[in-house]
Amino acid sequence: MAKPRTRYIIGVDLGGTNIVVGAMPEDGSRELGVRSEPTRPEGGAEPVVDRIVSLISEVISHVEKSDGAERQDFLGVGVGAPGPLDRERGVVVVAPNLGWRDFPLRDAIFDRINLPVTLDNDANCATVGEWWRGAARNARNVVGITIGTGIGGGIVIDGQLYHGSSDVAGEIGHTTIDSTGRYCRCGNYGCLEAYASGPAIALRAREALERDEVSALHKMVKGNLDLLTAATVYEAAHRGDALALEVVRDTAKFLGTGIANLLNTLNPDVVVITGGVTRAGDRLFEPLRAEVKRRAFRPAVAACRIVPGALDGTAGVVGAVATFKQQKLGTV
Repeated sequence: MAKPRTRYIIGVDLGGTNIVVGAMPEDGSRELGVRSEPTRPEGGAEPVVDRIVSLISEVISHVEKSDGAERQDFLGVGVGAPGPLDRERGVVVVAPNLGWRDFPLRDAIFDRINLPVTLDNDANCATVGEWWRGAARNARNVVGITIGTGIGGGIVIDGQLYHGSSDVAGEIGHTTIDSTGRYCRCGNYGCLEAYASGPAIALRAREALERDEVSALHKMVKGNLDLLTAATVYEAAHRGDALALEVVRDTAKFLGTGIANLLNTLNPDVVVITGGVTRAGDRLFEPLRAEVKRRAFRPAVAACRIVPGALDGTAGVVGAVATFKQQKLGTV
């Protein structure tokens, strides 16, 4: 009896900074042919779609060569994109970090590759990825927070991804932590994203340096503060730089405030945090957990683990594959 052929699903993680594409067998047992390229959203939506399609083609070619797959073995493509989205129409309603409004991303990709395509929020995908194959595996109720160019979130309740009434559930970065606070690119003031996203972390460090505060960060960017990034701040914190440590501690307090609200609202088993901010390690997570403990109800804190993601750089790809399975095959 002939052995059944392996079927594959492509996962696409579209972020404000990078596009990551990879493939997985239908059972999610392996990550194959992962590729990445800068998003470069300033050139408009269509060139971004061209880059996505080019990466998909590269991944398909890799799997054909490495696994002996054929084109008919690919079931389709799951795409995770910043939102809010209209999943039914496959449209990105608004993506501040891409500069998109009402862009039909699902059909734009389908028209170029002629494979079934599903669309879900990128942070939803990262959360489902960590729940399916990562740090939140086997948990029942999960909140995921993705920290990069922006801050996104996803919610799994009783093992099911929760989208809400109009696909906006999980927009954790645009919850307000200071009603008269910093301006956010979404148009609101005081959003968590305006304080704890990668660019916001770099901005707060830059503001401190412009006040002539002493720090090794000056030397690390050779005096050009425009080169300062969140990654630079994390590196300086690991070296023990006082200013960088202060910025990381403040970031932990901002995130801890937002997460405490989520614990009191949703009472999850796990909060999993993914993205570059996790590079700060215990210098971030220890004060973050302390802030949550200080603000949230004790039973909610006792029931919840707050952990970094385990799928370094690929949670969105893994989750995009999982959401394709959910939408097209009815299972994960």
